[in-house]
Amino acid sequence: MIRWSLWVAGFAGLAAAASAATFYVHPAAGDDARAGTTAEAPWKSLERVNAQRLQPGDRVLLAGGQRFAGQLALTGLAGSAEAPIVVASYRPAGVTAEARATVDGRGYVAAVHVTDSRHLEIADLILTADGGGLLPGQPPKADQRCGVLVEAAAGVTSGQIVLRGLLVRDVSFEAPGFARPAADVKTANGAGRYGWGIRFIVHGAGAELRGLTVTDCQIENVDHTGLKFTAPTDGIRDVRVERVRVSHSGGPGVQMSGVRGGRFSTLLVDHSGSTRDTRNWGRGSGLWTWGTSDVVIEKSEFRDAHGPGDSAGVHIDYNCRNVVVQYNLSANNAGGFCEVLGNNFNCAYRYNVSINDGHRVKGRDGAFQEGKTFWLSGYVGRGPRRGPFNTYFYNNTIYVDESIVAKMAVGPTAEGILIANNIFYVRGRSQMVAGDQFSADHAADGPLRRVVFENNLFLRADNWPAGVGLADRAPLIGDPGFARPSGRMIADLMPGDGALVKNRGVRVTKLPGDDVGLTLGLEVTHDILGHPIVGLPDLGAIELP
Repeated sequence: MIRWSLWVAGFAGLAAAASAATFYVHPAAGDDARAGTTAEAPWKSLERVNAQRLQPGDRVLLAGGQRFAGQLALTGLAGSAEAPIVVASYRPAGVTAEARATVDGRGYVAAVHVTDSRHLEIADLILTADGGGLLPGQPPKADQRCGVLVEAAAGVTSGQIVLRGLLVRDVSFEAPGFARPAADVKTANGAGRYGWGIRFIVHGAGAELRGLTVTDCQIENVDHTGLKFTAPTDGIRDVRVERVRVSHSGGPGVQMSGVRGGRFSTLLVDHSGSTRDTRNWGRGSGLWTWGTSDVVIEKSEFRDAHGPGDSAGVHIDYNCRNVVVQYNLSANNAGGFCEVLGNNFNCAYRYNVSINDGHRVKGRDGAFQEGKTFWLSGYVGRGPRRGPFNTYFYNNTIYVDESIVAKMAVGPTAEGILIANNIFYVRGRSQMVAGDQFSADHAADGPLRRVVFENNLFLRADNWPAGVGLADRAPLIGDPGFARPSGRMIADLMPGDGALVKNRGVRVTKLPGDDVGLTLGLEVTHDILGHPIVGLPDLGAIELP
């Protein structure tokens, strides 16, 4: 019976693919009165596409090198695993193979708006939406504009959606020349109307988005967040993001709330929190999580985050579990390198390289938070502070030049902290600071509970400041002899003194009282450069040959 069911399902998929249609659209050479099923007789408009009830296996191909004004609205569509519905570009005669179609969503909520749909693939398009107010027929209370907006309504499970090869650029709600009120940047997520790059949103109880893939996409020059996932707890599941670049986002590069299960890899986020457009929010970490669990952020670069608050390379906001930050380069981010807030459980930073993170100075140029090299805070919003619990921080390489005061903050509610096998190369001063979230954290009155802080290499004995509430019980002191300490690449921090770092690490095991550790496992097989770890681990993120 099971075999018969599988055969029937497979036959149904083949039948759907066999009966599927391909529709061509060309804004200059097309006519909506045609069948649209050949490149010689295409449709003309996106409105004609929106009116078509697309079936499994159908393809909509937009003419490369052409600009389409309006919105591609895909609502209630259901492809299948064997025969997804595809929207992409095609190459008309005389157009180069590289040319993609452009959808200009100016005046609409999104250039591409997907609602309550599944098994869709949107690929090889350029999407923009620069201002334009709200045209007739748009949601009257819309406060956003997106390159791509994917939504699931209450009670609906949607997903299996692939976004591939998209260029999303120049997305703003307001018209050029609009100046964002100065107070906006001090609100939690901005109080105005913004443009966003790619957004996934789950609305209300019982709604879900499952199986989301974003690959080989580029997002640039948007008012707020480049790539954003928003859902109630566990409302978005099974996310894969690979080879995505976000540059000059006015807010964070990537942000996720309510996600369960995901791998974010090979990202390049630069200049999050950008202020080069007056419409930008002007604040944002390269990536941050909230209310998220079982997510890995790896093999990526986060550079030059800007803003008076937050704006770390990667930070783990509160109510998260098992978020692992590994094999990343974090460089010149104003807010800092490691930031883990309250009610987080079993999160880790391991095998990362941090270069000159945390250079922001509170009170200078409007900054209302200090930049920090290392920050654990019990902040959970306006409620009583709690945690974080079981934070693992090991085999990271941290370089801070003499122009920056390396600031550390550890809240008294932090419980379960492992700091081991790291290299702290701080050329200037180090300082303990307060936590900077409403009622600031203070140093613990007594020893913090369940701490393993040992076997870290410091350039000098004062690299870890007094007054933080914890100290390395077996520190190593010395200069690892980095290849190019003033560089901005991972290999620039290759240690030259093998005797000081080679096989000098300790094996990382679960903290006392922690039965979980990390679901990925605490032991790793290779370093940030892919070198295998043989024997005991070396100190820092790079394993010497």
